[in-house]
Amino acid sequence: MRLRALLNTDALGLRLLGGEDELDRTVRGVMTTDLKDPSRYLSGGELVLTGLAWRHDADDSEPFVRILASAGVAALAAGEAELGDIPDDLVVACARHRLPLFAVNESVAFATITEHVVRQVSGERAGDLAAVVDRHRRMMTSGPAGGGPDVVLDLLGTDLDLRAWVLSPTGRPIAGSKLTGPGLPTGVCAELAAEHLAATRTGRRGPHRVTVGTTTYSLFPIRSAGRSTGASRDVRETVLSDWLLAVEADAGDWPDERLDLLQGVTQLIAVERDRRDAARTVRRRLAQEVLELVQTGAAPAEIAARLRVAAPVLLPGLGAAPHWQVVVARVEWDGGEIEGGPVAQSLLEEILVDPLSTGPEHSDRIAVAHTGDEAIALVPLPAVSAEHDGSESGLLADTLLEAVRDPLSAGLNDDGRLTLGVSAAVHSAEGLRGALEEARHARRVAAARPGRVCAAGHQELASHVLLLPFVPDDVRRAFTARLLDPLRDYDRRHRAELIPTLEAFLDCDGSWTRCATRLHLHVNTLRYRVGRIEQLTSRDLSRLEDKLDFFLALRMS
Repeated sequence: MRLRALLNTDALGLRLLGGEDELDRTVRGVMTTDLKDPSRYLSGGELVLTGLAWRHDADDSEPFVRILASAGVAALAAGEAELGDIPDDLVVACARHRLPLFAVNESVAFATITEHVVRQVSGERAGDLAAVVDRHRRMMTSGPAGGGPDVVLDLLGTDLDLRAWVLSPTGRPIAGSKLTGPGLPTGVCAELAAEHLAATRTGRRGPHRVTVGTTTYSLFPIRSAGRSTGASRDVRETVLSDWLLAVEADAGDWPDERLDLLQGVTQLIAVERDRRDAARTVRRRLAQEVLELVQTGAAPAEIAARLRVAAPVLLPGLGAAPHWQVVVARVEWDGGEIEGGPVAQSLLEEILVDPLSTGPEHSDRIAVAHTGDEAIALVPLPAVSAEHDGSESGLLADTLLEAVRDPLSAGLNDDGRLTLGVSAAVHSAEGLRGALEEARHARRVAAARPGRVCAAGHQELASHVLLLPFVPDDVRRAFTARLLDPLRDYDRRHRAELIPTLEAFLDCDGSWTRCATRLHLHVNTLRYRVGRIEQLTSRDLSRLEDKLDFFLALRMS
C-alpha cells in the first residue's frame, strides 16, 4: 500500500502537510502512540498516528520526529482534536527529516484509519489472507453484530486453521474461537501468561514461542496505546496489565506476511481493550468519590447517599448492596521511581473478576481507585452473600491470589512486589472507614511475609484493629495527644517533619533503606529524625509495642 492511496480515501480525513515527494513510500503497518520515544515498538514502514499528547513545547517536535525517521516509519499522521492546527514546529521537523506529515480531521477516529490500513496492507500481501483481513472490520463494532475479539479469532480458525485465544496477564481467558474446539485448560493459560510476562521482563520482542507438554504456542503482545500515553518508557508500567494473543502454532517458520497479519490482529484487539478500559471510567470515578468521603471523615449519611448512586452501576438490576468489602493492593518496585498505583488498579480489576459473571464485561461489579502506589477496590456483595453471617462470607484473600500468583510473580521478576489486604464485609456506609483501615492493616501483614505476591485477610488481624472505628472520641484524643503532640509541637517550631517521617517509617515496615528512598533522605538523616522521635516521646521504635502504639495513634488522629 502506497502513502498516496491514503489521500484518495475521503473517509480517512487526511490532509497532506508535507512530504509530497515521498508519497510512493510503502506502508507496512500502523501504530498509535503518544509516547515521547516509541522506538521499541517500531519495526519500520509504519504509519504512525498520534494525538500530540507527548508535545509540551516546540522543542519536543525535533527529537520525536528524529526517532521516527531513524526507525524508518513511512509517515506521521497527527490528530487535530487536541491542539487544533498542527504546530509549525512539527511541520518543520518533518520537512527536515523528509518524513511525510498528515493532519487527521478531528471528526475521524484513529480506529477508523487503523482498520483501513490493516485491512488494505494485509489484503495486498497474500491472497489466502484477504478474506480474513476484509472481515476484521467487524471487530471494530460493539454489540452482537460485532462480537468483539471472538470474531477475529473465529476468522483465524476458519480461514487460516489457527487456534487462538486472548488472555489477561494473569492467564484468564478473555476471548477464544468457538469454532476450533474446546478452550485452553486453566493450568495451561496460567503457564502461558507466566512465560509471556517473564519474556517481556527480559526485553525479548514478541512473538514468544513456548512449548507446554507437546504443544507449541506463539505469544503476541497486545499493547494498548490508550494506556501507554505520555513519557512512559519503562516496561514495568504496563507489563502487568497488557493482554496477550496465544496462537497454537510455531511462528518461528512463518513468512513475514503471516506475522504481519497477526500483528494487525493484535492492533485491532488493542482497540477493543481501550474500549473496555473507557467503560470502566464511571466505576473508577464512583470509587474515587466514595473513598474520598470515607478518608476525609464525611458523615455516614453523605457516604450512604453516594453509595445509593453507585449501587445501580455496580449491581445492575439487583438494587442496593447489603454488604460491601474493601480490598487494598500495593505494587512496589525497587528504587521507588515508578508509581505502582495504576498497575495495582489494573491488577485489582483483573483479580476481582466475578467468575460467575456472564456479561461481556467481567469487571462490571467492582470499582477501583488509585493513589500513589496504592489501589483501593470497593466491592459490593449481592444479596446472596448477605445471607451468610460470619467471616467466611465474601472475598477471601488467599483465594483471590491462588490462581494468579505464579504469572504475577514472573511479571514482578526480582524487583517488584504485590501485597494485598481484604476487609470483612460491612453492612452500611458507617462501617466503610473501619473496613478501609482493616484492609490497609491486612496489607501490611501481607507485606511482612516473604514472596513476590502476598495477601492477608481480616481474619488474621488482632482485635484492636477491628475495634478502632468504635473507640470513643475522647479516648482517641487523649491517646493521640500523649504520643503525637510532642512531635507536632517540635515540627511547628523547627519544621522538622517528624510526623511525616514517622508515618513513612511505619509504612515501610521499619526498613531504613526503603524509608530513606521514599523521603529522599540520606539514611543518617533518617536515623537522626527517628532518634529525635524516640527522645521526645520516650519510646523505642525498635520495639513492636511502641510501633503499634504509634500506628494506632496515627490512624486515630
